[in-house]
Amino acid sequence: MLGEVFYWVFNMSITAALTGVLIMLVRLIKKVPRRITAFLWIVPFFRMTIPIGLDSPYSFMSLISKITTKTVVVFQPNDDISFSMINSVRGANSYFPITYKTNTLEDVFSVASVIWVIVFLAIILMMAVIYITTLYELRDSTCLRDNIYFSEKVTSPAVYGIVKPKIILPLSYKDRNINLVILHEKAHIRGLDNLWRMIAFLIVAIHWFNPFSWIFLKAFLADLELSCDERVLVKIGADRSKEYASALLECRRGTTVFASAFGGAKIRTRIENILSFRKLTWISLAVFSVLGGVILYVLLTNAG
Repeated sequence: MLGEVFYWVFNMSITAALTGVLIMLVRLIKKVPRRITAFLWIVPFFRMTIPIGLDSPYSFMSLISKITTKTVVVFQPNDDISFSMINSVRGANSYFPITYKTNTLEDVFSVASVIWVIVFLAIILMMAVIYITTLYELRDSTCLRDNIYFSEKVTSPAVYGIVKPKIILPLSYKDRNINLVILHEKAHIRGLDNLWRMIAFLIVAIHWFNPFSWIFLKAFLADLELSCDERVLVKIGADRSKEYASALLECRRGTTVFASAFGGAKIRTRIENILSFRKLTWISLAVFSVLGGVILYVLLTNAG
């Protein structure tokens, strides 16, 4: 039973990797706002968790299946197993790319599934300890107002917690103008960014054996931070981008996967994104919305 579960997860990891690579390519287009690319990460994470989907002849998987039909049809080592690349891209609900011909491969998946669960539980336990320990250390934070606190235990402003998120600032910020910092952290709270971070990490923990999943997680967290910057700039205006960038330079310290930090992600990338920010016109917004919709449709549907 456990071997079959891991078998399905392994198959979903294949399709998730294919779609995630395409999202990485979209990220290379600098004109595409990070608010769009952050949203597009729903595709690989969806494929890592949901084994069903609609079929479409216009699906990216349809294109790949046609290509693999011409290149690699079946691989049969020692007549123990058969591996069909045609089926490996059709969606976990309608394919079994690896077909058992003897008990050899079934035994391999049975052993691998045990290792998979042990490592998964170890990762979750480790992160749970880090999360609980962090919240415990911040319990003595001094309240400034509402959900804004000062603490000597942090080195950079960040949002901690999911159900009742708190903005924690270093003690050194008491004599600073923290308006832009607070705007940034409140944007994280409104966007439920800590929740999305948690969900993304749990999904990647399930697919820990797939190196692409960790690459995608890192890219998603970076896009989440960049998209937060863009949301703040929409509110304060692009004319204050230099002021916002200066505030960012003072907060170079990142934080954990569970906290959204003002100084998180690569500073240089964020500064470049901030200084090149332009508010979207209605036309450009419509174009990017249509583009995003097409990408979602093409990548979320299965070969049909």
